[in-house]
Amino acid sequence: MNNLQQIEQEKSVLQWGGLAGILGGILFIIVFAVVFGFVGEEPVELEEWVMRFPDVRAARTVENGLYLLVFIFWIPHFLALYRALKETRLAPALFGSVLGILGLTVLAAGSLIHVATDPLSDIYHASGATPADQAALALMWQATWGIFDALLFAGLGIVSVGLTLLGVAMFGSPAFGKGFAWFSLIIGVIGIVATVVLLIDPDSPIAILNIFGLIIFHLVIGWKTYSLSRA
Repeated sequence: MNNLQQIEQEKSVLQWGGLAGILGGILFIIVFAVVFGFVGEEPVELEEWVMRFPDVRAARTVENGLYLLVFIFWIPHFLALYRALKETRLAPALFGSVLGILGLTVLAAGSLIHVATDPLSDIYHASGATPADQAALALMWQATWGIFDALLFAGLGIVSVGLTLLGVAMFGSPAFGKGFAWFSLIIGVIGIVATVVLLIDPDSPIAILNIFGLIIFHLVIGWKTYSLSRA
C-alpha cells in the first residue's frame, strides 16, 4: 500500500468515526423525544411503575432499542479518536479510548431493561395474581431497576475517565488544539464528579449531567473528527 492509499484509509476511519459519533448523539436526542412524547413522567408510587407498563411497553421497547444503537455508534468514534491522537500522545489516547469503549459496553449491557421487566409485568397483570403477589412483584421490579441503575452509574463513570484522558491527549494534538482539549477535559471531570455524587446519593438526578455531557461531546468532537477527514 503506497502512502496515498494509506492516507485515504486513515481519512476514512476519521470520516466514519466522526459521522458515527454525530449520529449517536442525534439518536440520543430522539431517545429523549420518545420518553417525553410517549412515556411521560415516571410514577411516584412503586406499584405504579408495574401497573402502567403495558401502556408504555411499545414506547419503552423503541426507547431501549435506540439507546443501545447510540452506544454501538459511539464505539467507532472512540476508535477514530484513538487513530487521530495516537501519533502525538499515545498513552492517554490509548487508555482514554479503551476506557471509553469499556464504559459504553457497560452502558450497553444495561440498555435493554424491558427484556427483564416484561415478564414481571405479565405476571403482575395475570388474572390469578393476588395482592400479595403483586406487592412482591413490585419489589422485584424495583430491585431489577436497581441492578440496571448500577450498570448505568458504572458505565457513566468509566466513560467520564475516558473523556478526561482523551482531553489530555488532545493537548498534544495540533489538529484538535487547546480549545477542544479543554472542552473534553471539562466534560470528563464534570462526569467524574457527578459519578462520585451518585455513589453517595444514588437517587440524585445529577446523572443527567453525564448524559448531556456525552451527547454534546460526541456531537462536537464527532464533527471535529469528521472535519479532519476532509482536510
